[in-house]
Amino acid sequence: MADPTGGPVELLAADRLQLDRVSTAERVADVLRTRITVGDLPPGTRLSEEAIGAALGVSRNTLREAFRLLTHERLLVHELNRGVFVRTLTRDDVTDLYRLRKVVECGALRYAVVTDDELRRLHQVVDEAVAAADRADWVAVGTHNLRFHQALCALAGSPRVVDMMRGILAELRLVFHVMGDPKRFHEPYIKRNREILDALAEHGPERAERMLVEYLDDAERQLTQAYL
Repeated sequence: MADPTGGPVELLAADRLQLDRVSTAERVADVLRTRITVGDLPPGTRLSEEAIGAALGVSRNTLREAFRLLTHERLLVHELNRGVFVRTLTRDDVTDLYRLRKVVECGALRYAVVTDDELRRLHQVVDEAVAAADRADWVAVGTHNLRFHQALCALAGSPRVVDMMRGILAELRLVFHVMGDPKRFHEPYIKRNREILDALAEHGPERAERMLVEYLDDAERQLTQAYL
């Protein structure tokens, strides 16, 4: 199993600036969740209490509570006598995760309030994915894809939906790691994100929702096949 020494821990040390003297376990959990979402802590990574506690400048008790919160979110797992690890998802997890995505994301689109500012924000996210693809940075492409779906759900105007999607997308990043060829997986979805966005702008949420259902079905099929 990988141990987050060096790169990821140094990144967490930078995140310490986000935490003040009244840091809470929820805020520490948010930092770790973000690092999982952007791909810095892949499945199987062992989370050292000593290294991470020192990097973030938090007590062991605070860190353990953050671990407990993320375990409840299915992002971490505690293994007896071995420690805490970033969770490795199963094929059944993928099926359930995509069932939830269809409920939440498609439902959010039905209540979407689309403004010019929101469309510009979504276009910017897609443009950033294109730029990352040009650099062949497929981890970043995956991150921008997750940001696109987060922003798409934010159109519903529900903080609860946004919070729910944050956890869903962190789990989704853990699934992305099973793909042996990230370029082959991620590249087509850049174009499809743009097409959903164009449909949303030109035809409204109903057309975009139909396209999103097909999109999610295709992604689920690809990811579950990777487990075979």
